Amino acid sequence: MPQLRDSRDTGTAAIHAGAEHAAGFERIFGVETEYGVAVTETDKPADPGQVAMTMFRPVVSRSRSTNTYLANGSRLYLDVGSHPEYATAEALDPLMALAQDLAGERVMRRLASEAQDELRRTHGAHARIHLFKNNVDSAGHSFGCHENYLLRRQVPLSAIEHELIPFLVTRQLYTGAGRFTADPTIPDGFEISQRAEFLDDAVSSATTRSRPMVNTRDEPHADSDLFRRLHVIVGDSNRSQTATWMKLAATHLVLCVIEQAWREERPSGFERFTLIDPGEAIRAVSRDRTGRASLRLADGKTICALTMQRAYLAIVEDFLAAHDEIVVPEAGGHDVLTLWRQALDAVEADRWQELTSWVDWAAKLQLIQAMRRRDPNLPDARIGQIDLDYHDIVNGSIFPRLERGGMMRTVLDETAIEHAVGNPPENTRAALRGRFVKAALTHDVQFSCDWTHVTLTSPERIDAELLDPFSATPTEAYDRVLAALS
Repeated sequence: MPQLRDSRDTGTAAIHAGAEHAAGFERIFGVETEYGVAVTETDKPADPGQVAMTMFRPVVSRSRSTNTYLANGSRLYLDVGSHPEYATAEALDPLMALAQDLAGERVMRRLASEAQDELRRTHGAHARIHLFKNNVDSAGHSFGCHENYLLRRQVPLSAIEHELIPFLVTRQLYTGAGRFTADPTIPDGFEISQRAEFLDDAVSSATTRSRPMVNTRDEPHADSDLFRRLHVIVGDSNRSQTATWMKLAATHLVLCVIEQAWREERPSGFERFTLIDPGEAIRAVSRDRTGRASLRLADGKTICALTMQRAYLAIVEDFLAAHDEIVVPEAGGHDVLTLWRQALDAVEADRWQELTSWVDWAAKLQLIQAMRRRDPNLPDARIGQIDLDYHDIVNGSIFPRLERGGMMRTVLDETAIEHAVGNPPENTRAALRGRFVKAALTHDVQFSCDWTHVTLTSPERIDAELLDPFSATPTEAYDRVLAALS
């Protein structure tokens, strides 16, 4: 397992990019979403992989690649298996990250709609492209939704495994997207998480031979002496705006507790929840929406998901009471602590229907139960169609209808989402990248980017490193690149 370097030497920290943030609680957030592609109602066979390539033709014609960065600072690319993927620009808070994630839906929907128009000219007037923001297709293949959190370097991987993983395993009580399955051992054939059945290890650097809950590949996209990028791949893709925001906001607060404990060289209080088998535990939680499935701890005791989540919440609340400099995330008129507590109360009282306005699994389950009451013989195939429709961002009707009818709570309005489609966050490195990309496209020059560099590749190569993700202030090297463009 890779080892993390310790940066508690504050005498040298000052020379590093972003050093003023190393001792604080500010964080960079990001979300990477892989989308599933399917094609229906064509007059002749159409390969989803080719359809994905058709989606990306406008991207290739503009950027000469299926892997590019956009003017809003985000990354857009075709991943392994022809999965369109969108990685949000760096955000300084969960609400900003949510806006960028929803902007990704808009970008993908527009690409798919254009490709659908082309497909109808060649494969029949009724051809439909379906783009699923979910985590498992009808054949049982899984793809991911990855969260990224900038983490202080002094926190070792052992703390992530022992202190954060139990929280990630049990937070699906309010962040799960829900999934219907034909497995007869699962009550009602319903799980609250889409990813749970496909995860193998707690932490690992692997991504293909096994699926860990946290990927440990050390790519900080920042000063590696101060920070690392915590790459969380255990979570579901959420349609609910509130659920996306909640999983980022609550995880951030848990990480604040862990970081401060390591700064002060004391226990966080979370270490007592270390799971003996996280894979077994996450599947147990997913299959029991009451939150009472028994989870085995490393010390030989057992605990249920509800009790564990309440303990995490209590520790976070005590921590915030002692650290009033930490801003408690708020969105849509609710703060994260209130929603967290309400979700646990509803699950414990078996009133999960109270969560249908923002918890994806609850909204989906209520919908199917209502349909089953009207038709007790509702075929499994029809249930599967409804499940997929909920996640279809192009031709799906269920989720938009829930939002329009006020049955699914929204956090951001149309204006905020559309703004994020064309504009990066103004207070992170993404502002510099977005400005560069926009200028390069305007001048029709060859360029390349990654998270820490912007580069003009023709007629001469000029490069600028942007190592501090917290900074939107141009460096001298960046100004030289922009000057070469103009």
